[in-house]
Amino acid sequence: MRYWKVGVVFLIAAAVVAGGAWHFLLGARTVIVTTPTRGPAVQAVYATGTVEARKMAGIGPEVTGRIVAIPVAEGDAVTAGDVLLRLDEREAQARVDELEAKSRYLETDLERARNLFARGHVSANTRDLAQSEFDAARAALAVAREKLREHRLRAPFDGQVIRKDGELGEVVDKGDVLIWIGCCAPLRIEAEVDEEDIPMVALGQVALIRSDAWPERVFEGRVDEITPKGDPVARNYRVHIGLPPESPLMIGMTSEVNIVVARHENALLVPLDALDGKHVWVVEDARLARRAVRLGIVGTDAAEITDGLADDALVLLNPPERLTDGARVRTRMAVTE
Repeated sequence: MRYWKVGVVFLIAAAVVAGGAWHFLLGARTVIVTTPTRGPAVQAVYATGTVEARKMAGIGPEVTGRIVAIPVAEGDAVTAGDVLLRLDEREAQARVDELEAKSRYLETDLERARNLFARGHVSANTRDLAQSEFDAARAALAVAREKLREHRLRAPFDGQVIRKDGELGEVVDKGDVLIWIGCCAPLRIEAEVDEEDIPMVALGQVALIRSDAWPERVFEGRVDEITPKGDPVARNYRVHIGLPPESPLMIGMTSEVNIVVARHENALLVPLDALDGKHVWVVEDARLARRAVRLGIVGTDAAEITDGLADDALVLLNPPERLTDGARVRTRMAVTE
């Protein structure tokens, strides 16, 4: 009978403990947790840019006219001085012919006036007038020849025709860009970097590049030029990113660029939505604890923790407001994709 009483007391005590544990679990809120991961922490400067040739020129007429010849095609190699496009030049040529004939006549007239002046048959004024008229005709001829030359668009340097606009018979206006010439592979990206970020950018830094044409791929380039003068209106600086020769990116493609300014290998990382300022919430023995941490590189998705957190810690995600240090919680691991 004595042992029976002891057994009853034991059963009652066990029931009290079990009931307390059940009440503990019922009163605890459920939180989503994760554990830190190890990987590279990358700090990058974001920019947008366009793929371009290292040397490029857009060529257009300086006069309005009708296209009568386009002796090149896209992709053709050209040398400096080659004719790329010709406008109707008949009127301009006629003007040159007219002024050449006038100049020849006035040159003969000038020579006659000089001879007559030398023999005393005409005054110096007559001779000088003939000289003036000849000089004016020669100057007009020079202008007309220049106008004639403007009807032929020529390559400014050795390169390749990378784009051609305009068709035979089309009337084009002064200033229309009709042919683009580029040269000097490999290509590069001209990116615009915000003035607040430019102090972190340096020559030789790696740049990670994405383009809508290859959404699943990341290309690599390097900073090879930083323009020393920024745009005070747009408040940015031009940075050129050199591409490797085998890059499939093409001239004119837009791209997103992340210039890597710092990289820490094997860093301890937590998702950004685990941060509560410079603190994180962890779960220890089914209770919440707020931990101060030292942050390293903070990226777009994750943050590096350099001190204050263990590798196996259970870190609370999206900590709600008004959490209490020491509060009881139940945990559920976050689902990783």
